[in-house]
Amino acid sequence: MDRREQVLRTLKAHHKTVSTAESCTGGMIAAALTDLGGSSAVFVGGVVSYWTELKHKILGVSQETLDAYGAVSPQTAREMAEGVRALTGSDLALSVTGVAGPDRDERDNPVGLVYLALTDGETTTVRQPTDLGSAREEIRRNAVEAALELLLDYFEKK
Repeated sequence: MDRREQVLRTLKAHHKTVSTAESCTGGMIAAALTDLGGSSAVFVGGVVSYWTELKHKILGVSQETLDAYGAVSPQTAREMAEGVRALTGSDLALSVTGVAGPDRDERDNPVGLVYLALTDGETTTVRQPTDLGSAREEIRRNAVEAALELLLDYFEKK
């Protein structure tokens, strides 16, 4: 069983729904989850907020956070997850923001810097996966895997 199947089975077994807020992965997490039959029972929806302005307007990331820390930060990942959970009403929400390349971002963050967040409405966990690779597609693909792993880790701690 691959990680996507494991995530869907785990969500179903715990009667939980999930939503996503994605930036650098451009909807790849949502696609990974909805590629499998039966995903509509647990996947509520997602927002791809590539532009910083949308992180603020749609997901509710505070302008203060964006000004102080930028779009690629643990603080922004946290607020993205919390914002999409509030927007969709899902039990859990997963977010990703980062620099997939080929160039550094406007704050000179390096290619491969990614932050993930998962919230259940009471607790929000932020993770910075490492060793995601150096090529754009490799970084994005590995970020999706790291996000699914974060979701599975949540249930292992329950």
